[in-house]
Amino acid sequence: MRITLDTLTLPGELALPSRPHGMVIFAHGSGSNRHSPRNQFVAHALNEAGFATLLFDLLTPGEESTDTPDCHLRFDIHLLSGRLESATRWIVEQPATHALPRGYFGASTGGAAALVAAAELGEAISAVVCRGGRPDLAGLALPRVLAPTRLIVGERDTTVLNLNRQALSVLQCVADLGIVPGASHLCEEPGALEQTATLATAWFRLHLRRSPRRKSRV
Repeated sequence: MRITLDTLTLPGELALPSRPHGMVIFAHGSGSNRHSPRNQFVAHALNEAGFATLLFDLLTPGEESTDTPDCHLRFDIHLLSGRLESATRWIVEQPATHALPRGYFGASTGGAAALVAAAELGEAISAVVCRGGRPDLAGLALPRVLAPTRLIVGERDTTVLNLNRQALSVLQCVADLGIVPGASHLCEEPGALEQTATLATAWFRLHLRRSPRRKSRV
């Protein structure tokens, strides 16, 4: 489908199970897009668990082609988080999804974008999961995140694991760190991606649910 965000349109994939428990919006990492096999795997697992998912490209095709030399747009967290916020508003405007509680799943730099967007939207976001994320790039937004947040990192991804441990000490919301044994950054080892999907699904089952007291600032 085509997602209209302010002055541009981005391609996306919306999966809507029967009677979904909530909506998970994906933010992919640098050099990736909505076709990421890892995000697609996690999204399918969430669909099987009864969650709707939205995967969309954070950059236009033109931006992706011109961004190749230095990847400055793919590390522009302000740009990426702004588009994630706009996609969230788009979801709220759709009749089939406007009433669903919303969560973010961010990978790599998309994890930083998800945390910044969650900080900006406050109680409109019910849960956040980051896989191999770069929460350090979220900067001063980290202590402002209200949504329960799970950070998932491979045991062998030592640099990113240390960055996530530091971020965990800064987060003021309900948060934890899930370490996937023996996994590297891309979770390519046998069973690693399945464990990631299990950790993500469990977090959303616990926190992504309707609450009559939750106010939306979207």
